Amino acid sequence: MSLIDTAIILAGGKSTRMGFDKQLINVEGFSNTDYSVKTLRPLLKNIIVVTNKPGLYKDKDIIITKDCYKGYGPLGGIHAGLLESKSLYNYFIACDMPYINAGYIKYMMKKIYENNFITDAVITKFEDWIEPFNAFYSRRLIPVIEESMINGNKKIGKFLEKSNVLYIEEKVARGFSPDWGMFINLNTEKDLENIESKLNRRIII
Repeated sequence: MSLIDTAIILAGGKSTRMGFDKQLINVEGFSNTDYSVKTLRPLLKNIIVVTNKPGLYKDKDIIITKDCYKGYGPLGGIHAGLLESKSLYNYFIACDMPYINAGYIKYMMKKIYENNFITDAVITKFEDWIEPFNAFYSRRLIPVIEESMINGNKKIGKFLEKSNVLYIEEKVARGFSPDWGMFINLNTEKDLENIESKLNRRIII
């Protein structure tokens, strides 16, 4: 098993606020997932996409998997990605997060090495909350997540209570992304308009 060479993209689910599947968002001919793959590949050679629509990703140089436990939302996606991975540590991002910060990913990887690989996850704090994506999770968490799901818990923060988590403080993360852009996800039509304005590119859905 390798230590840190895998990125996992969660690309499933219809947005109740947008009314369409967010993995279909297209930026000038490229899906947001394609953009993520292209950006992450130089950092993490193996890419896994967790999706309920595998046909969207055929003929691509990525690994496809799906949730084993249905109805658990992002928690089920994290579990499925970890099961499929051959890497001890795995970087997780959602398909609707358009900004990937390579410097921050490298920083989190460095912290894993500095902690001698005893950390179960590297998660960023935002005020009293946590940012569950743009984060690293270890395969050691698989049984902890399974126990949480069996007990009916769908919240990511719940299983982390029993885990050895390295939390990165907000002020540290803002040194890499002052506007918190690397944690933004697309939930509404207004979010899409804002991204179009920032990227100066037309987004098609």
